[in-house]
Amino acid sequence: MGRWADVIDEGALLEALNSTPMVDGRPQDLWADDAVLRRWAREHGGPADTSALDWLRTTRDVLQTATRGPVPEAELQRILAGVSRLPEVGGSVLRWRLQAPPERLIAVELVLAWYDVRERRPGRLRPCGNDECRLFLLDRSRANTARWCSMKTCGNRLKARRHQERARQAPAS
Repeated sequence: MGRWADVIDEGALLEALNSTPMVDGRPQDLWADDAVLRRWAREHGGPADTSALDWLRTTRDVLQTATRGPVPEAELQRILAGVSRLPEVGGSVLRWRLQAPPERLIAVELVLAWYDVRERRPGRLRPCGNDECRLFLLDRSRANTARWCSMKTCGNRLKARRHQERARQAPAS
């Protein structure tokens, strides 16, 4: 099966990476619910059968690991096994048709989106600077200085905590 590449954009990539948030101090997996993941897959043009959902969860986990540290090449090679892109010409336009097993097609597109972001925006896709947060951010700032998934939540929380620590350590006058 094949189709045009680039179906998964940066927003969809972040949704996938951020599908395992901390809620009230406990890790959650939003994709543990088949109905939620099936809806996400359909919204992004993918199949929603059990095998495709399993591949999506595996791919998400591999990409989270790769974004936090060393790229797990063996796992990525397993996801990308037997995949190819074929050029197709339509008038003056050249497009690349992605060919992959149907159950892995959307998972492969997720991997391709991840690599595309890393290439076009090097160093800008990263984990939140709050060690207690499991979310990721794509820094679109000019200076590439964003540290938190959200200034409103993680940024303010960490700044408040640092302020309290400084206040406790300050000598009483």
